[in-house]
Amino acid sequence: MWAATAAVGARCAAKVRKDADDRRVPLMGVLGAFVFAAQMVNFSVPGTGSSGHLAGGVLLAILLGPHASFLVMASVLAIQALFFADGGLLALGCNVFNMSFFASFLAYPLVYRPIAGLQRTRGRVMAGVIAASVAALALGSLGVVLETTLSGISSLPFRPFVLLMLPLHIAIGLVEGLVTASVVAVLQRERPDLVEAGGVRSRPLRPILFAIAAAAALTGGALSWFASAHPDGLEWAVARTVGEHPAAAPSSGAHALLGRFQGWTAILPDYGFAGESQARPVGAWPQVKAATSVSGLVGSALTFGVAVLLGASIRRSRRR
Repeated sequence: MWAATAAVGARCAAKVRKDADDRRVPLMGVLGAFVFAAQMVNFSVPGTGSSGHLAGGVLLAILLGPHASFLVMASVLAIQALFFADGGLLALGCNVFNMSFFASFLAYPLVYRPIAGLQRTRGRVMAGVIAASVAALALGSLGVVLETTLSGISSLPFRPFVLLMLPLHIAIGLVEGLVTASVVAVLQRERPDLVEAGGVRSRPLRPILFAIAAAAALTGGALSWFASAHPDGLEWAVARTVGEHPAAAPSSGAHALLGRFQGWTAILPDYGFAGESQARPVGAWPQVKAATSVSGLVGSALTFGVAVLLGASIRRSRRR
């Protein structure tokens, strides 16, 4: 999956290099920052005891195009893994593929665009966004199940695992679709050229960039305090499939090496201060909020910087 993701990433970079629209570079940065912050806010899924979070793949694909969106999502997930120990480094190829490839290259062109059509009325765009978000989350969850099964090191039986993962992520996809549709509706009103093919550029881009950056800061710096404490969809499905305490997967030399490397690079592990107790007693709530805010703001800033540098370097290579 690392090799597959790297190949897709190289192809996306080549496509973005041919794109003459330099306005996308700052937009890549602020959208990357917003998606990083949004992924910190887990919401409870009623009746399950689990939680989910926005993925952001469909939003990125609509506003940036599928190739730039893949690169931005890769930047988001790399920052999470390296600096926050959120997701293993060996699993990074799988995570990027599951959260970006299906949204960018399947849900966006095969679901969103046919429904939205050429005459992108607000109703058709919203329907397309919701349907594409559900499709992207469902395909991503199916990818997790297939990769886990094909790895050969998992004790998770395929049928019960997939029957837990798919319905839950369809529900999460509905929430993501509604939130994404609301964001897209605002942008369609303010800057239709970002959403509609051939749309008229009605207002300067800078106010939109500042608004998205402010939303990223607010989400990562404050709304992240209220993230659900329930296990996320994957953790919940694993626990329901094999019990509350599943057997640890066999480790390898590469796993141990990358684990040590990640421990060295993670400046805010698990979105908390280094050395902070994972128990986090009630009395430490102010400290927890501070750590969460710092993590949200630092992570958003890092993602912004990486996405902008990536886009700018691709643009410079085109000019050469």
